[in-house]
Amino acid sequence: MFSIIQAAGWPIWPLVACSILALALVIERFTSLKTPKVAPPKLLDEAITVSRAAVPSPDVVSQLEQNSLLGEVLASGFRALNSNPRISEEDLRSTLEGAGRQAAHKLERYLAALATIASAAPLLGLLGTVIGMIEIFGSQAGAGGASNAPGGNPAQLAQGISIALYNTAFGLMVAIPSLIFWRYFRARVDGYLLTMELAAERFVRHLNTLRK
Repeated sequence: MFSIIQAAGWPIWPLVACSILALALVIERFTSLKTPKVAPPKLLDEAITVSRAAVPSPDVVSQLEQNSLLGEVLASGFRALNSNPRISEEDLRSTLEGAGRQAAHKLERYLAALATIASAAPLLGLLGTVIGMIEIFGSQAGAGGASNAPGGNPAQLAQGISIALYNTAFGLMVAIPSLIFWRYFRARVDGYLLTMELAAERFVRHLNTLRK
């Protein structure tokens, strides 16, 4: 592998850095976007159950907030009701929407960076290709400057071709998986956001019964 990197020349090093960064982002997103950390399936029902008669104590609300991102959204509703028992439904919805936007920001963290890598990697590969072509033409022109020397410098010619092909291939090897994982995480985040939106709507109706 190192011999391939050496043959590809210096233009491949930005692609190597992109590949390492993309791998780190994919691992981080896989770790962070687990269902128990985002929206546990039974959390909403449990929150409604413990608050059928009244708003839970601050300790219970803190535990709910630390449970998951959905827990943070639900806890914001409890806190708003604790601070102002006569809060209007509109203000209650605004509080939950604000917490939901913060949760959405956390869900979408690093996705823009992964998309940037997917877009930039082919361009970096193209840059390496252009540099390789320059090496090729340089080897042709360096053979005494004569136009009747089609072979040019064989060593420089081979080096230019390797730089061009290796960088093109490596750029695609970085871009394609990055794009696939970005689309996968994007779909997963959209699914979580829909789940949290529906849960928040149901939770607002429940809080309205406590408010009354």
